[in-house]
Amino acid sequence: MSRVLVARLDAMGDVLLSGPALRAVANGNRPDGSRANDVVLLCGPEGSSAAEMLPGVTQVHTWACPWIVNPAPSVTEDMTQGLINFVRSSRIQEAVILTSFHQSPLPLAMLLRLAGVEKITGASTDYAGSLLDVRLKPGEDFPEDQPEAVRALTIAEAGGYVLPNGDDGKLRITSAPDPEGVAEELADEGRYIVVHPGSAASARAWPALHHAATVELLEAYGHRVVVTGGPGETSLTATVAGPSARNLGGGTNLRTLAAVLAGAAVVVTGNTGPAHLAAAVGTPVVCLFAPVVPAIRWAPYGVPLELLGDQEAPCKNSRARVCPVPGHPCLSSVTPEQVVEAVERLLGGVSSLSTRRKVWKP
Repeated sequence: MSRVLVARLDAMGDVLLSGPALRAVANGNRPDGSRANDVVLLCGPEGSSAAEMLPGVTQVHTWACPWIVNPAPSVTEDMTQGLINFVRSSRIQEAVILTSFHQSPLPLAMLLRLAGVEKITGASTDYAGSLLDVRLKPGEDFPEDQPEAVRALTIAEAGGYVLPNGDDGKLRITSAPDPEGVAEELADEGRYIVVHPGSAASARAWPALHHAATVELLEAYGHRVVVTGGPGETSLTATVAGPSARNLGGGTNLRTLAAVLAGAAVVVTGNTGPAHLAAAVGTPVVCLFAPVVPAIRWAPYGVPLELLGDQEAPCKNSRARVCPVPGHPCLSSVTPEQVVEAVERLLGGVSSLSTRRKVWKP
């Protein structure tokens, strides 16, 4: 059995999207699915909680990569030597470096070479020399406009790793009980919709009052609503939840959040980590998607999806974290009524909001 390092050094959603590739590496090239490799997942601080929930991962090692993490830590001999020493002591024989289109595998490949890794696979537009043993050329060996999960799996397959027979290649997390019991409590009360309004980048966020109006509309049409958010989003979730929705802002760890999303009928969220977590637990998603990155690459993968937002807005492909267009038109133009209609389409509802009396006004 070999020990293979797989690197995905950015955020929680990126780590979740690497799941199919990680399962392929764990499988090696055995179609029957018998485990062939121990997988050491190298990830950044924002991705470590998600990394611990992925099937096929033997060990998680967290490293704040200075060309990925924002704000970037200083490059020091201690931080680089620490990674090299870890890889050497872990008896890593092979490595697969998973990157997005705007990232290079070459700096990490250099460190892995210094650590003695014998075989390294990655995708690079730049000449890789002796840094990569298996090099895919983006745009030549595979198209850039494809889901990130497929891109990652393609890189793994180039290194000789394949999914076992019967693995559908969708996102997945390991099953585990909700440590806080929140999801069981919610399930006992009946069907619910999750609204997750937060986003790490304001350019990807739908306005808070639009979210609040959506919650009000959903409740008016008979849906029970649960609002989720991180520890730094409690003011936002309180605004969105209003007086009657269940507000879980700041009250769940990632495992509990996964259980809450798994129990939901539909999740309403932006292009953020919980959108991919919802996909990993198989829940349909209404995604308010700003086109600062392409939806074909970053939309929730492998689940029923309603994608909202002007995908041809001027901010298209800008990768902006703060909206460069006054008024944030790509998302602010989406109305709460359109979101509720999308929810009902995913639920298979036949009623039309045009027959309802309650109409949201900006």
